Amino acid sequence: MSLSSREALAAPPLAWLHGFTQTGSSAQRFRSILAGKRQVLTPDLPGHGSADEQPTDFASTVPWLWSGWPEVVDLGGYSLGGRTALHLALAQPTRVRRLVLLSTSPGLASDDERAARRGHDAALADSLRTGGTEPFLASWLSQPMFATLNDPEPETRSRGAEGLARSLEGAGVGSQAFLLPRLEELTMPVLILCGGRDQKFVTLAEQMHEVLPHSTMVVVPEAGHALHLERPHDVAALVDSFLSD
Repeated sequence: MSLSSREALAAPPLAWLHGFTQTGSSAQRFRSILAGKRQVLTPDLPGHGSADEQPTDFASTVPWLWSGWPEVVDLGGYSLGGRTALHLALAQPTRVRRLVLLSTSPGLASDDERAARRGHDAALADSLRTGGTEPFLASWLSQPMFATLNDPEPETRSRGAEGLARSLEGAGVGSQAFLLPRLEELTMPVLILCGGRDQKFVTLAEQMHEVLPHSTMVVVPEAGHALHLERPHDVAALVDSFLSD
């Protein structure tokens, strides 16, 4: 069921956070469908777009984002944006009415895993600084998790090599705390979305679903990691239904 015009005006805005290498202008079809029902806030995350010089660590990102938003929002994000949304919700849970996590990781459980990931991300950051953004984007989007993505929206990708490198170093999965044990603190309704072809994130979604007190998990068949780009109408309908329920 969709919101009526009167209900849409009364509903809190949806703050939607993009993924790594994207900007607030990415996911155009997905965002435009949701924007027809409610106000959608789409900031550039630190290290990306207009915020490429903003500090990228979560300790800086969380208060910076909260300072520009209304007191209460619906909150959602994809991949890096989903991990950022988890940090925001854990920092100020009373300000989040409903939470949407799309292809989101709660982090890595062990010190060794996090250290290995930091080393991997440091190597990627070096490749950005030495080789530039265009070769990096071509390599990044050639990963198997994007194999079913026909339109990666190259025109909306962030082009600042230094900002993206700092995002890898400051906000990569290896640089964040393991959040899974804390998810039981989030008592708002949560929608967890993942693509059926993205098995790693299906497993992560199942782990979060088990811990979050009031969560719904949906696997979109035949979709990969960026399912809101691959199936914008289907995914937007799921998000709209959840927010309107």
